[in-house]
Amino acid sequence: MELHWVPATERTDLLADPVAQAVADLGGAEVAEIDPELADTAAFCERYGVTLDESANCVVVAAKRGGETRYAACMVLATMRVDVNGVVRRHLEARKASFAPMADAVELTGMEYGGITPLGLPGDWPILVDTHVAEHPRVVIGSGLRRSKLAVPGAALAGLKTAEVLPLAG
Repeated sequence: MELHWVPATERTDLLADPVAQAVADLGGAEVAEIDPELADTAAFCERYGVTLDESANCVVVAAKRGGETRYAACMVLATMRVDVNGVVRRHLEARKASFAPMADAVELTGMEYGGITPLGLPGDWPILVDTHVAEHPRVVIGSGLRRSKLAVPGAALAGLKTAEVLPLAG
């Protein structure tokens, strides 16, 4: 099945509300409708002919220190794994870091699990973008909903207000 990409600002019905607000400021973002049953990266890539190194995953991390929990988003290519307990924990100066529980990630982002994206996240969250993502000409990411995907230049993700580019893979 082929993806039909259109400017994201023309199909905000395919975006979670916080994402729809954020894409207006982004420029260059395109959206395509997909089967929501195929939203998980491996199934999506296989069905729609997108390679894993063209896809980037957004991982929500809960970082704890001194009884306080802070959240951050990490963007890595689908071929890589985020080094949550090493690179991310140290960068966030946390005593402990782990993947955020699904219910917390969904509630805090206003997005569907399996569709969480760095666009439209709470304004105080750091967005840690792996160098490979930042350098990529165009990556496929979540749209906030399981029924669509966004395609954006890696540089656009690196340019988000709270974004920091660093090597995130372990």
